[in-house]
Amino acid sequence: MNITNSPSVAAAVSAASNSAPGSVGNAAGLLVLRKAMDTQEAGAAALLAALPQAPALAAEGTLGRNINTYA
Repeated sequence: MNITNSPSVAAAVSAASNSAPGSVGNAAGLLVLRKAMDTQEAGAAALLAALPQAPALAAEGTLGRNINTYA
């Protein structure tokens, strides 16, 4: 993962250099938190995409046309 050219990195560096002492740690902490949340979001999206699709209702015959139940 390349974060050197990310707009959020540039914004964090700018905010850290223009702000009062003590807020540099806060800016760095928020940047790390944002990256961790982005990573978790990507992982959750991949897990949701890997779920199997629910079977479709039967198109013909007498079973499975009105109630879609499966185990």
